[in-house]
Amino acid sequence: MGKAEKLLDRFVKIPKDLTWDELTSVLAGFGYFLLKNGKTGGSRRKFVNKDNSIIILHKPHPGNIVKQYALKQVIDHLREKGSLQ
Repeated sequence: MGKAEKLLDRFVKIPKDLTWDELTSVLAGFGYFLLKNGKTGGSRRKFVNKDNSIIILHKPHPGNIVKQYALKQVIDHLREKGSLQ
């Protein structure tokens, strides 16, 4: 099992300590990339894939740990789009 597969396995278990960088790596594995925000973007971040499917999340601050409800929303979105089983 490779590094990306281990991270994906960890992600679907909705851990309490998944970092923002780990989440962005998982999303990159599904073809999502971070859109650049303007000056007033605040902590909101948009990820988009080649099909223009958008995931909007709040980047955690001051810490780096993603909330579990946000992970559940991402998992639901990926399942809805057929990317995750």
